[in-house]
Amino acid sequence: MKIIEAQEARERLDMATCIGLMREAFTALENGTAMQPLRSVNTIPHGNSFGFMPAYLGDNDYFGAKVITAFHGNIGTEYPSHMGYVMMFESVHGSFVGMADCAVITEVRTGAVSGVATDLLARKDAKKLAIIGAGAQARSHMAAMMIVRPSIEMVSVYDIRPEAAEKFAAEMEGKYGVPVKVCAGVQEAVADADIICTVTPSKEAYLQKEWVKKGAHINAVGTFTPTTREVTSDLVAASKLYADQIAAMKKEAGEYLIPLAEGKITEDHIVGSIGQVLLGTAPGRQSDEEITLFDALGLAVEDVICGRYLVCGK
Repeated sequence: MKIIEAQEARERLDMATCIGLMREAFTALENGTAMQPLRSVNTIPHGNSFGFMPAYLGDNDYFGAKVITAFHGNIGTEYPSHMGYVMMFESVHGSFVGMADCAVITEVRTGAVSGVATDLLARKDAKKLAIIGAGAQARSHMAAMMIVRPSIEMVSVYDIRPEAAEKFAAEMEGKYGVPVKVCAGVQEAVADADIICTVTPSKEAYLQKEWVKKGAHINAVGTFTPTTREVTSDLVAASKLYADQIAAMKKEAGEYLIPLAEGKITEDHIVGSIGQVLLGTAPGRQSDEEITLFDALGLAVEDVICGRYLVCGK
């Protein structure tokens, strides 16, 4: 049995590798090789969450589950907001083979998932990136965006904690050699942005339709419940909407469920999943004027395929 702790996981699960794993995960889920039931996320006292997210990667392969806590009060402290392990089993006899730290997996694979979506949906000539939120996911997303769109020349960032945004800007400028502007608000940050990544735990929508230019691509990944969202209904209605998994979006995504309940969109507003775009069964971007919106809830198959890579070496 192997136990992969955070330091080893971070050393081995680099962003470029993880983007490749996410492409594999989306394809396997969509073509039926991999399976996953809808996750179970339970609310515990003080607004925190405890989740169990299982997935099966295939016969003669592996299966497992991410067992995780989400304590958003940890943001800005020495503790990650998400902690737990991905537990791995082999699928021939069902024996336990090991586990890997899921805080690192969650951080890296979430950025990698947005990287896959951005590579499929964003304009090829994207030059300006806006990131709303300046925590671990902001760093993960910038890493992914710089890989899939090396054309990026300018980055803007906004966080409700100015000191976090300043720290992010200094780190990212030093790491990637592109200017990072700290903004006083969301509207300023997203002005003229080609790619927008929203990575906040906001309870209320804040990204407005009139702030987003035509042709932009949005990765909305900060919220994951039916009652929370980052993108307003009008902007969702004006966008081509893509899911990580359509069944999960229809059950859990506030970005979809709230405008649906308001009558701003219909059930067929979802263009498809990222896996469907990869397989060519759903269309991607079809013009430079379209606004594309990828809403990510996070899927167990993403975590388990990373667990397989770290624990089993494949």
